[in-house]
Amino acid sequence: MTDQIRVGVLWGSLRKDSMNGKLAKFVGRKLQDFGGVEIIEIDLVALDLPMFSGDIEGMPSEVSEFISILVGCDALLVASPEYNGSLTGVLKNAIDWASVGRDGDEPLACFKGKVSGLLSSSPGAIGGLQGLVHVRQILTRLQMLVVPDQYALGGGHEAFDDAGDMKDAKKAKMAVDVGREMVRVCRALKATD
Repeated sequence: MTDQIRVGVLWGSLRKDSMNGKLAKFVGRKLQDFGGVEIIEIDLVALDLPMFSGDIEGMPSEVSEFISILVGCDALLVASPEYNGSLTGVLKNAIDWASVGRDGDEPLACFKGKVSGLLSSSPGAIGGLQGLVHVRQILTRLQMLVVPDQYALGGGHEAFDDAGDMKDAKKAKMAVDVGREMVRVCRALKATD
């Protein structure tokens, strides 16, 4: 048994300079500093998933690639923007595709029994916090263990330097602590397998 944890880092935005992408990548980099953590960045722009439809015949190759990444992860760190009090359409679309799974996979193989941590960022004061309620609800419904800790970064448009690091050490610690707790819980669960 190994204590190596593979963490998928996913942000629910297609924006090139996404605050949530910066936040997710920052926390992912910091998690590697603790040792035994491999980070897999999941860029939904690069994957270019089609819109989910039951009329699509067969599994699109980009969806199969996305599912393969998720199946290979032990944990999923999600940074979700808040759109109208909920998660983004692009994130919901990705989750819907992954929940279908591939032929031969166990049901909910991308999610079931895995651990997740939630982050959000926005220019506003509460940092997209309201949208995380729905992300938590969906991932819990898909049988993920979503750690209670979460972090919403207000003023995200001014929070990062040119190197992608958070400027405020206290805020950075709060964000990274979500990831650390996710990894801690994931390791504890793996130790009982």
